[in-house]
Amino acid sequence: MFNFLNNTKNKIRDWSLKHVERKSAKFWLALLSFSEAVFFPVPPDVLLIAILLANKAKKWAYFAFLTTLFSVLGGAFGYLLGLFFFDILGEKIISFYSLQTEFANLKSLFEKANFWAVFAAAFTPVPYKIFTLTAGFFSVNFLTFLLASAFGRAARFFAVAFILKLFGQKIADILYKYFNLFSILVLILIIALILKMI
Repeated sequence: MFNFLNNTKNKIRDWSLKHVERKSAKFWLALLSFSEAVFFPVPPDVLLIAILLANKAKKWAYFAFLTTLFSVLGGAFGYLLGLFFFDILGEKIISFYSLQTEFANLKSLFEKANFWAVFAAAFTPVPYKIFTLTAGFFSVNFLTFLLASAFGRAARFFAVAFILKLFGQKIADILYKYFNLFSILVLILIIALILKMI
């Protein structure tokens, strides 16, 4: 499974670098952002990074916002699937990614800290799609879900876009290769700042 996901990610990255100059790049970014929040395995960061490297870093905030918007819309769609059609579609998506154990552990997590659980999934490499589906299945407050998704996704995509604006190609390969580690470190920093403020 890991090799399949890694190969898919690399193929999308290669395709992205060849097609980012086309007008359809925004459409593909929106589509990838939406679908990744529901079922697709490759994060939109891959295409976002490619677009920003193609001399579009001056529009970094626009593309970060576009990615955030459609990812949150996809998350809302995933929530509704979990709420109304989990037996039909949700179980198949979770089985495909072999996330049954994680799913079983989410109920207690949602009961204890649903906002921060969704925020962490929206920001980190944790599969956001399983949180969108299970949040609907467990009937997490929809407004709480949307706010946590919006803050988490915005923090992630705006951070990636701003870093690329500052450093460009020099940081892109490192960010691409070590994105999971980077996002976890930033999440730890955010949690530390929040705890300090409390």
